[in-house]
Amino acid sequence: MGLNAISGRIVAIGEVMLELSGPDSEAKRLAWAGDTANTAVYLARMGVQTSYLTALGLDPYSDTIKSGLEAEGVDTRFVLRHPDRLPGLYAISTTATGERTFHYWRSQSAARDFFNLDGASPALASAASTSLLYLTGITLSIFSAEERARLVKLAATVRANGGHVAFDPNYRARGWNSPSEARTAIDSLAPHISMVLPSREDEDELFGVATTEQHIERWQTAGVDEIVLKCGAGGVFVVEDTGRMQHVPVEKLAPVIDTTGAGDSFNAAYIAARLAGASRTGGAVAGNRLASIVVGHRGSLIPRNVMREFDKFVPRSL
Repeated sequence: MGLNAISGRIVAIGEVMLELSGPDSEAKRLAWAGDTANTAVYLARMGVQTSYLTALGLDPYSDTIKSGLEAEGVDTRFVLRHPDRLPGLYAISTTATGERTFHYWRSQSAARDFFNLDGASPALASAASTSLLYLTGITLSIFSAEERARLVKLAATVRANGGHVAFDPNYRARGWNSPSEARTAIDSLAPHISMVLPSREDEDELFGVATTEQHIERWQTAGVDEIVLKCGAGGVFVVEDTGRMQHVPVEKLAPVIDTTGAGDSFNAAYIAARLAGASRTGGAVAGNRLASIVVGHRGSLIPRNVMREFDKFVPRSL
């Protein structure tokens, strides 16, 4: 069954945090974001039924995050509340060209203790019936090896139930004890992945510098059907149903201010376009368009009114 043949909801799993962004010489803007949460929001904005699975605290900041997700149209039935912990926090520093550096305060976040909460098992059991499960390497990195095994089991169950699993390796070295730990975790999940959306930069860092063909072949060998390799300004490479590799160049719409959230927004637009029946190349075109808009604004989530620039390009029927 192809991705554009499925219906039902998407469940994204991960951590949503408080975000401090803005020029380093000025007061920072407080918002909330997180790689899978960003993708969930953009999916919801495009009319895709999306649920988010995580844990937050009982504090006012957690209330704001949960209310914010709901205001964006994201279903929060799987957002558990931790009695003693707070959401994580990170700050963004950007260069003159928009490249970003992240600074984290998240070691004791509520999301990291998700599996110890009473509602974890029922949430996972319900999520197993989703049409598409979405998670990232960052999702894997916040949990222990035993907890990651539960996510792998969830992914296997989703596939056994006829659903799909979409994965962005999104490798961040500081989130892991070692590169080998990250590779082991990703290799454990790989047999259950139906769509992978890695960046060339992350692939080179984690698996060693290689050609585009070599990176794609590694995922094909793992049994992944749909492979989308993001190469930043170098565009995107997709492998069409025919097996032919296609390069999709990036369309530059505006000066790059902040690249935060570019990959997350690309993933959302790609998945939404594929669910609407677009080809893999068409999905990459949609992903590039939304990412090109996102990098022209600060922070991970662009204002809702700015989404109109994307809506003009891709109809709201997605």
